[in-house]
Amino acid sequence: MGLPPPQRIRCREIGESDTDGIIALLERGLPGRDPHYFRRALERLSQHPTPSGFSKYGYLLESAGAPVGVILRIHSAIHVNADVRIRCNLSSWYVEPAFRSYAAMLAAQALKPRHVTYFNISPAPHTLPILEAQGYMPYSSGRLVAVAALSAQSCGARVQAVESEPGARDGLSPSEIELLLAHARYGCVSLVCNSAGQRHPFIFRLLRLGLVSVAYLVYCRALEDFVRFAGPLGRFLALRGCPLVMLDSNGPIRGLIGRYSGSSPKYFKGPHPPRLGDLAYSELAMFGYRELGRTGTPLRVRPSSGARHAGHIFSAPYEDVKLKR
Repeated sequence: MGLPPPQRIRCREIGESDTDGIIALLERGLPGRDPHYFRRALERLSQHPTPSGFSKYGYLLESAGAPVGVILRIHSAIHVNADVRIRCNLSSWYVEPAFRSYAAMLAAQALKPRHVTYFNISPAPHTLPILEAQGYMPYSSGRLVAVAALSAQSCGARVQAVESEPGARDGLSPSEIELLLAHARYGCVSLVCNSAGQRHPFIFRLLRLGLVSVAYLVYCRALEDFVRFAGPLGRFLALRGCPLVMLDSNGPIRGLIGRYSGSSPKYFKGPHPPRLGDLAYSELAMFGYRELGRTGTPLRVRPSSGARHAGHIFSAPYEDVKLKR
């Protein structure tokens, strides 16, 4: 009796016609998520202004016409002074057990071209040796949960919501205005802090830790900006039902009252290390948090109880999560 013919495996870009199969594969392989997470992810990738020449959704492994592996990619053009840099957030990497020997093929395809900076903000613990073998390096070792409202007052600073107060956008660059509005559409809270005639943009993603609401810092121009304006920003958020702010860090931060946890490291590979305080156009910002807590913990998306009195900017849902210990 002859041996069965070898399976033909190919790696290719994900197309629009693949989305239902990709969603089914990811829901099967990465259970315990918000049931709408992966469909929302692909819908937002379809609307995202992907730079020319890069994949819209990512790559898949295919066998006998069916997807057996996938990795999603969020390519973005990031403005840094007068420069435009391409970076890519890798997300939702999964390969069916029978095809794990081909995972390297998928990973190699996902890391082209080399002038792009790749980053992974939610690596599963068992994948860390693989990331390090691929040349990834940590750029954030943990997170700080701060009571920002208790920080020193920044004199004369006024916080405004971009969506409900169009005048808050005055004086910002067109790229920053688009950044703030795009993330507001993703369900984030986009704010501007006005001080001494200067405007400073900030973006937060709302989460819920048990009964406590938390605002995860998604974007600021520099972490020093957040430390400087932590007081007015924290009080603005606290008055609207969100007393804590979470941010990526490499230890305690002078000027912020809070607790540092050396868990949930973030990794990058490429020419430009991501800076702390910039998760713009990442899976956290665009899709919501898939697994801030323990693997398998469902993220139950629901309207915030504070949304009834918080006004327009808090109409986005909170996500229930648990912190890793």
